[in-house]
Amino acid sequence: MSSTVPYLREGFHSINPSMPVRGASDAIAFYQRAFGAREMMRMSSPNGKVMHAELEIGGSRIMLNDEAPDWGSVSPLTVGGCPIVLSLYVPDADKTFAQAVEAGATVVRPVMPQPWGDRSGMITDPFGYRWTISTQVEIVTPDEMDRRMAKFFKAE
Repeated sequence: MSSTVPYLREGFHSINPSMPVRGASDAIAFYQRAFGAREMMRMSSPNGKVMHAELEIGGSRIMLNDEAPDWGSVSPLTVGGCPIVLSLYVPDADKTFAQAVEAGATVVRPVMPQPWGDRSGMITDPFGYRWTISTQVEIVTPDEMDRRMAKFFKAE
């Protein structure tokens, strides 16, 4: 079966997170302030809840919606945490990290140099998702990374 319709929607990658949140409209505003997100679309139900929204951060899309427990769509705040971490690469990790904290994020780990060549830190957003905010500052060979990781773990 041939088709002239591309298999992948414009602006999307092969894997795109879809994030249920408690308070999707507030989450959209937070991601705009914290990460410069652009709202690409929003579908709301008659009661004003966000059924589906798409945001673009950098060159990637995320999808989000208000919690809908009847559909099995619950947020990290409802289940008491989130097992995933979203990795966000930006031109200036320190600036974006500070911007996210100013917008209401909580610091998990401050921005610092990492053995693999990134400068990164971790925050938790007000909706329960953890984000690692990174900027690659050097390209590290696998041998050098192994050496640095051994030194890193020895220092702990």
